[in-house]
Amino acid sequence: MEVMRHASTFLRPPPLPPAADGPAPSYALVVLNQRLPRFAPDLWSHATLRIFADGGANRVFDGMPKFFPEQDPLEVRRRYKPDVIRGDLDSIRPEVKEFYSNLGVKVEDVSYDQDTTDLHKCVAFICDFTPEVDKPNLCILVAGALGGRFDHEAGNLNILYKFSNIQIVLLSDDCLIQLLPKTHCHEIHIQSSVEGPHCGLIPVGAPSVSTTTTGLRWDLTDAGMSFGGLISTSNMVCKERITVRSDSDLLWTISIKKKT
Repeated sequence: MEVMRHASTFLRPPPLPPAADGPAPSYALVVLNQRLPRFAPDLWSHATLRIFADGGANRVFDGMPKFFPEQDPLEVRRRYKPDVIRGDLDSIRPEVKEFYSNLGVKVEDVSYDQDTTDLHKCVAFICDFTPEVDKPNLCILVAGALGGRFDHEAGNLNILYKFSNIQIVLLSDDCLIQLLPKTHCHEIHIQSSVEGPHCGLIPVGAPSVSTTTTGLRWDLTDAGMSFGGLISTSNMVCKERITVRSDSDLLWTISIKKKT
């Protein structure tokens, strides 16, 4: 079975010069309408395509200058302008929409589609924008994906399954979540300076009859997992390399460390 590798290097500032150990991920950033994580400037620096999902524009307009209190807020807002603003446009404030429109940002109203979420609309745009040859290295970072209303969180989790052929990482200030498809074995390279040790493997969508891991405090060996039975929450990473093999799609989550 083919191995899929994961590493949360996007939580750290980009290296100068970029690392040359294998094909580098091509990052796209989607900002949702929740509080910006403290590492949002680092996510921005890694991304080559940046999209605000509707009210996510308000979050960047209001929140990004707070990361640079010594700088002119207007200059910060101009520097952190997206490539596209997309969604139902029922949350973006008029003055924020006008500000980015005056900077030449494309604002797309797709409110005619009420069967998909704003995140779905943004991910679909990224997939259409990305050439097929580049999709194997594509990784979509979603800031503000966790916290707030649970139905919104559930909708965001559903996107991981809807676009299971694309690596998508849901991020909050406290943790990240990504899908580990059953079609692959997985190697997770822990960035111990910025993430862990708390982690979990959760079988959302279907039970797992057999899951095996290495590198965790409480490893699983051919273990079954299901809601109403065993699920691997409050586990801990104890090695720099974690491996996961399962007969079911699993959600991987790991805590993100606070800066000291």
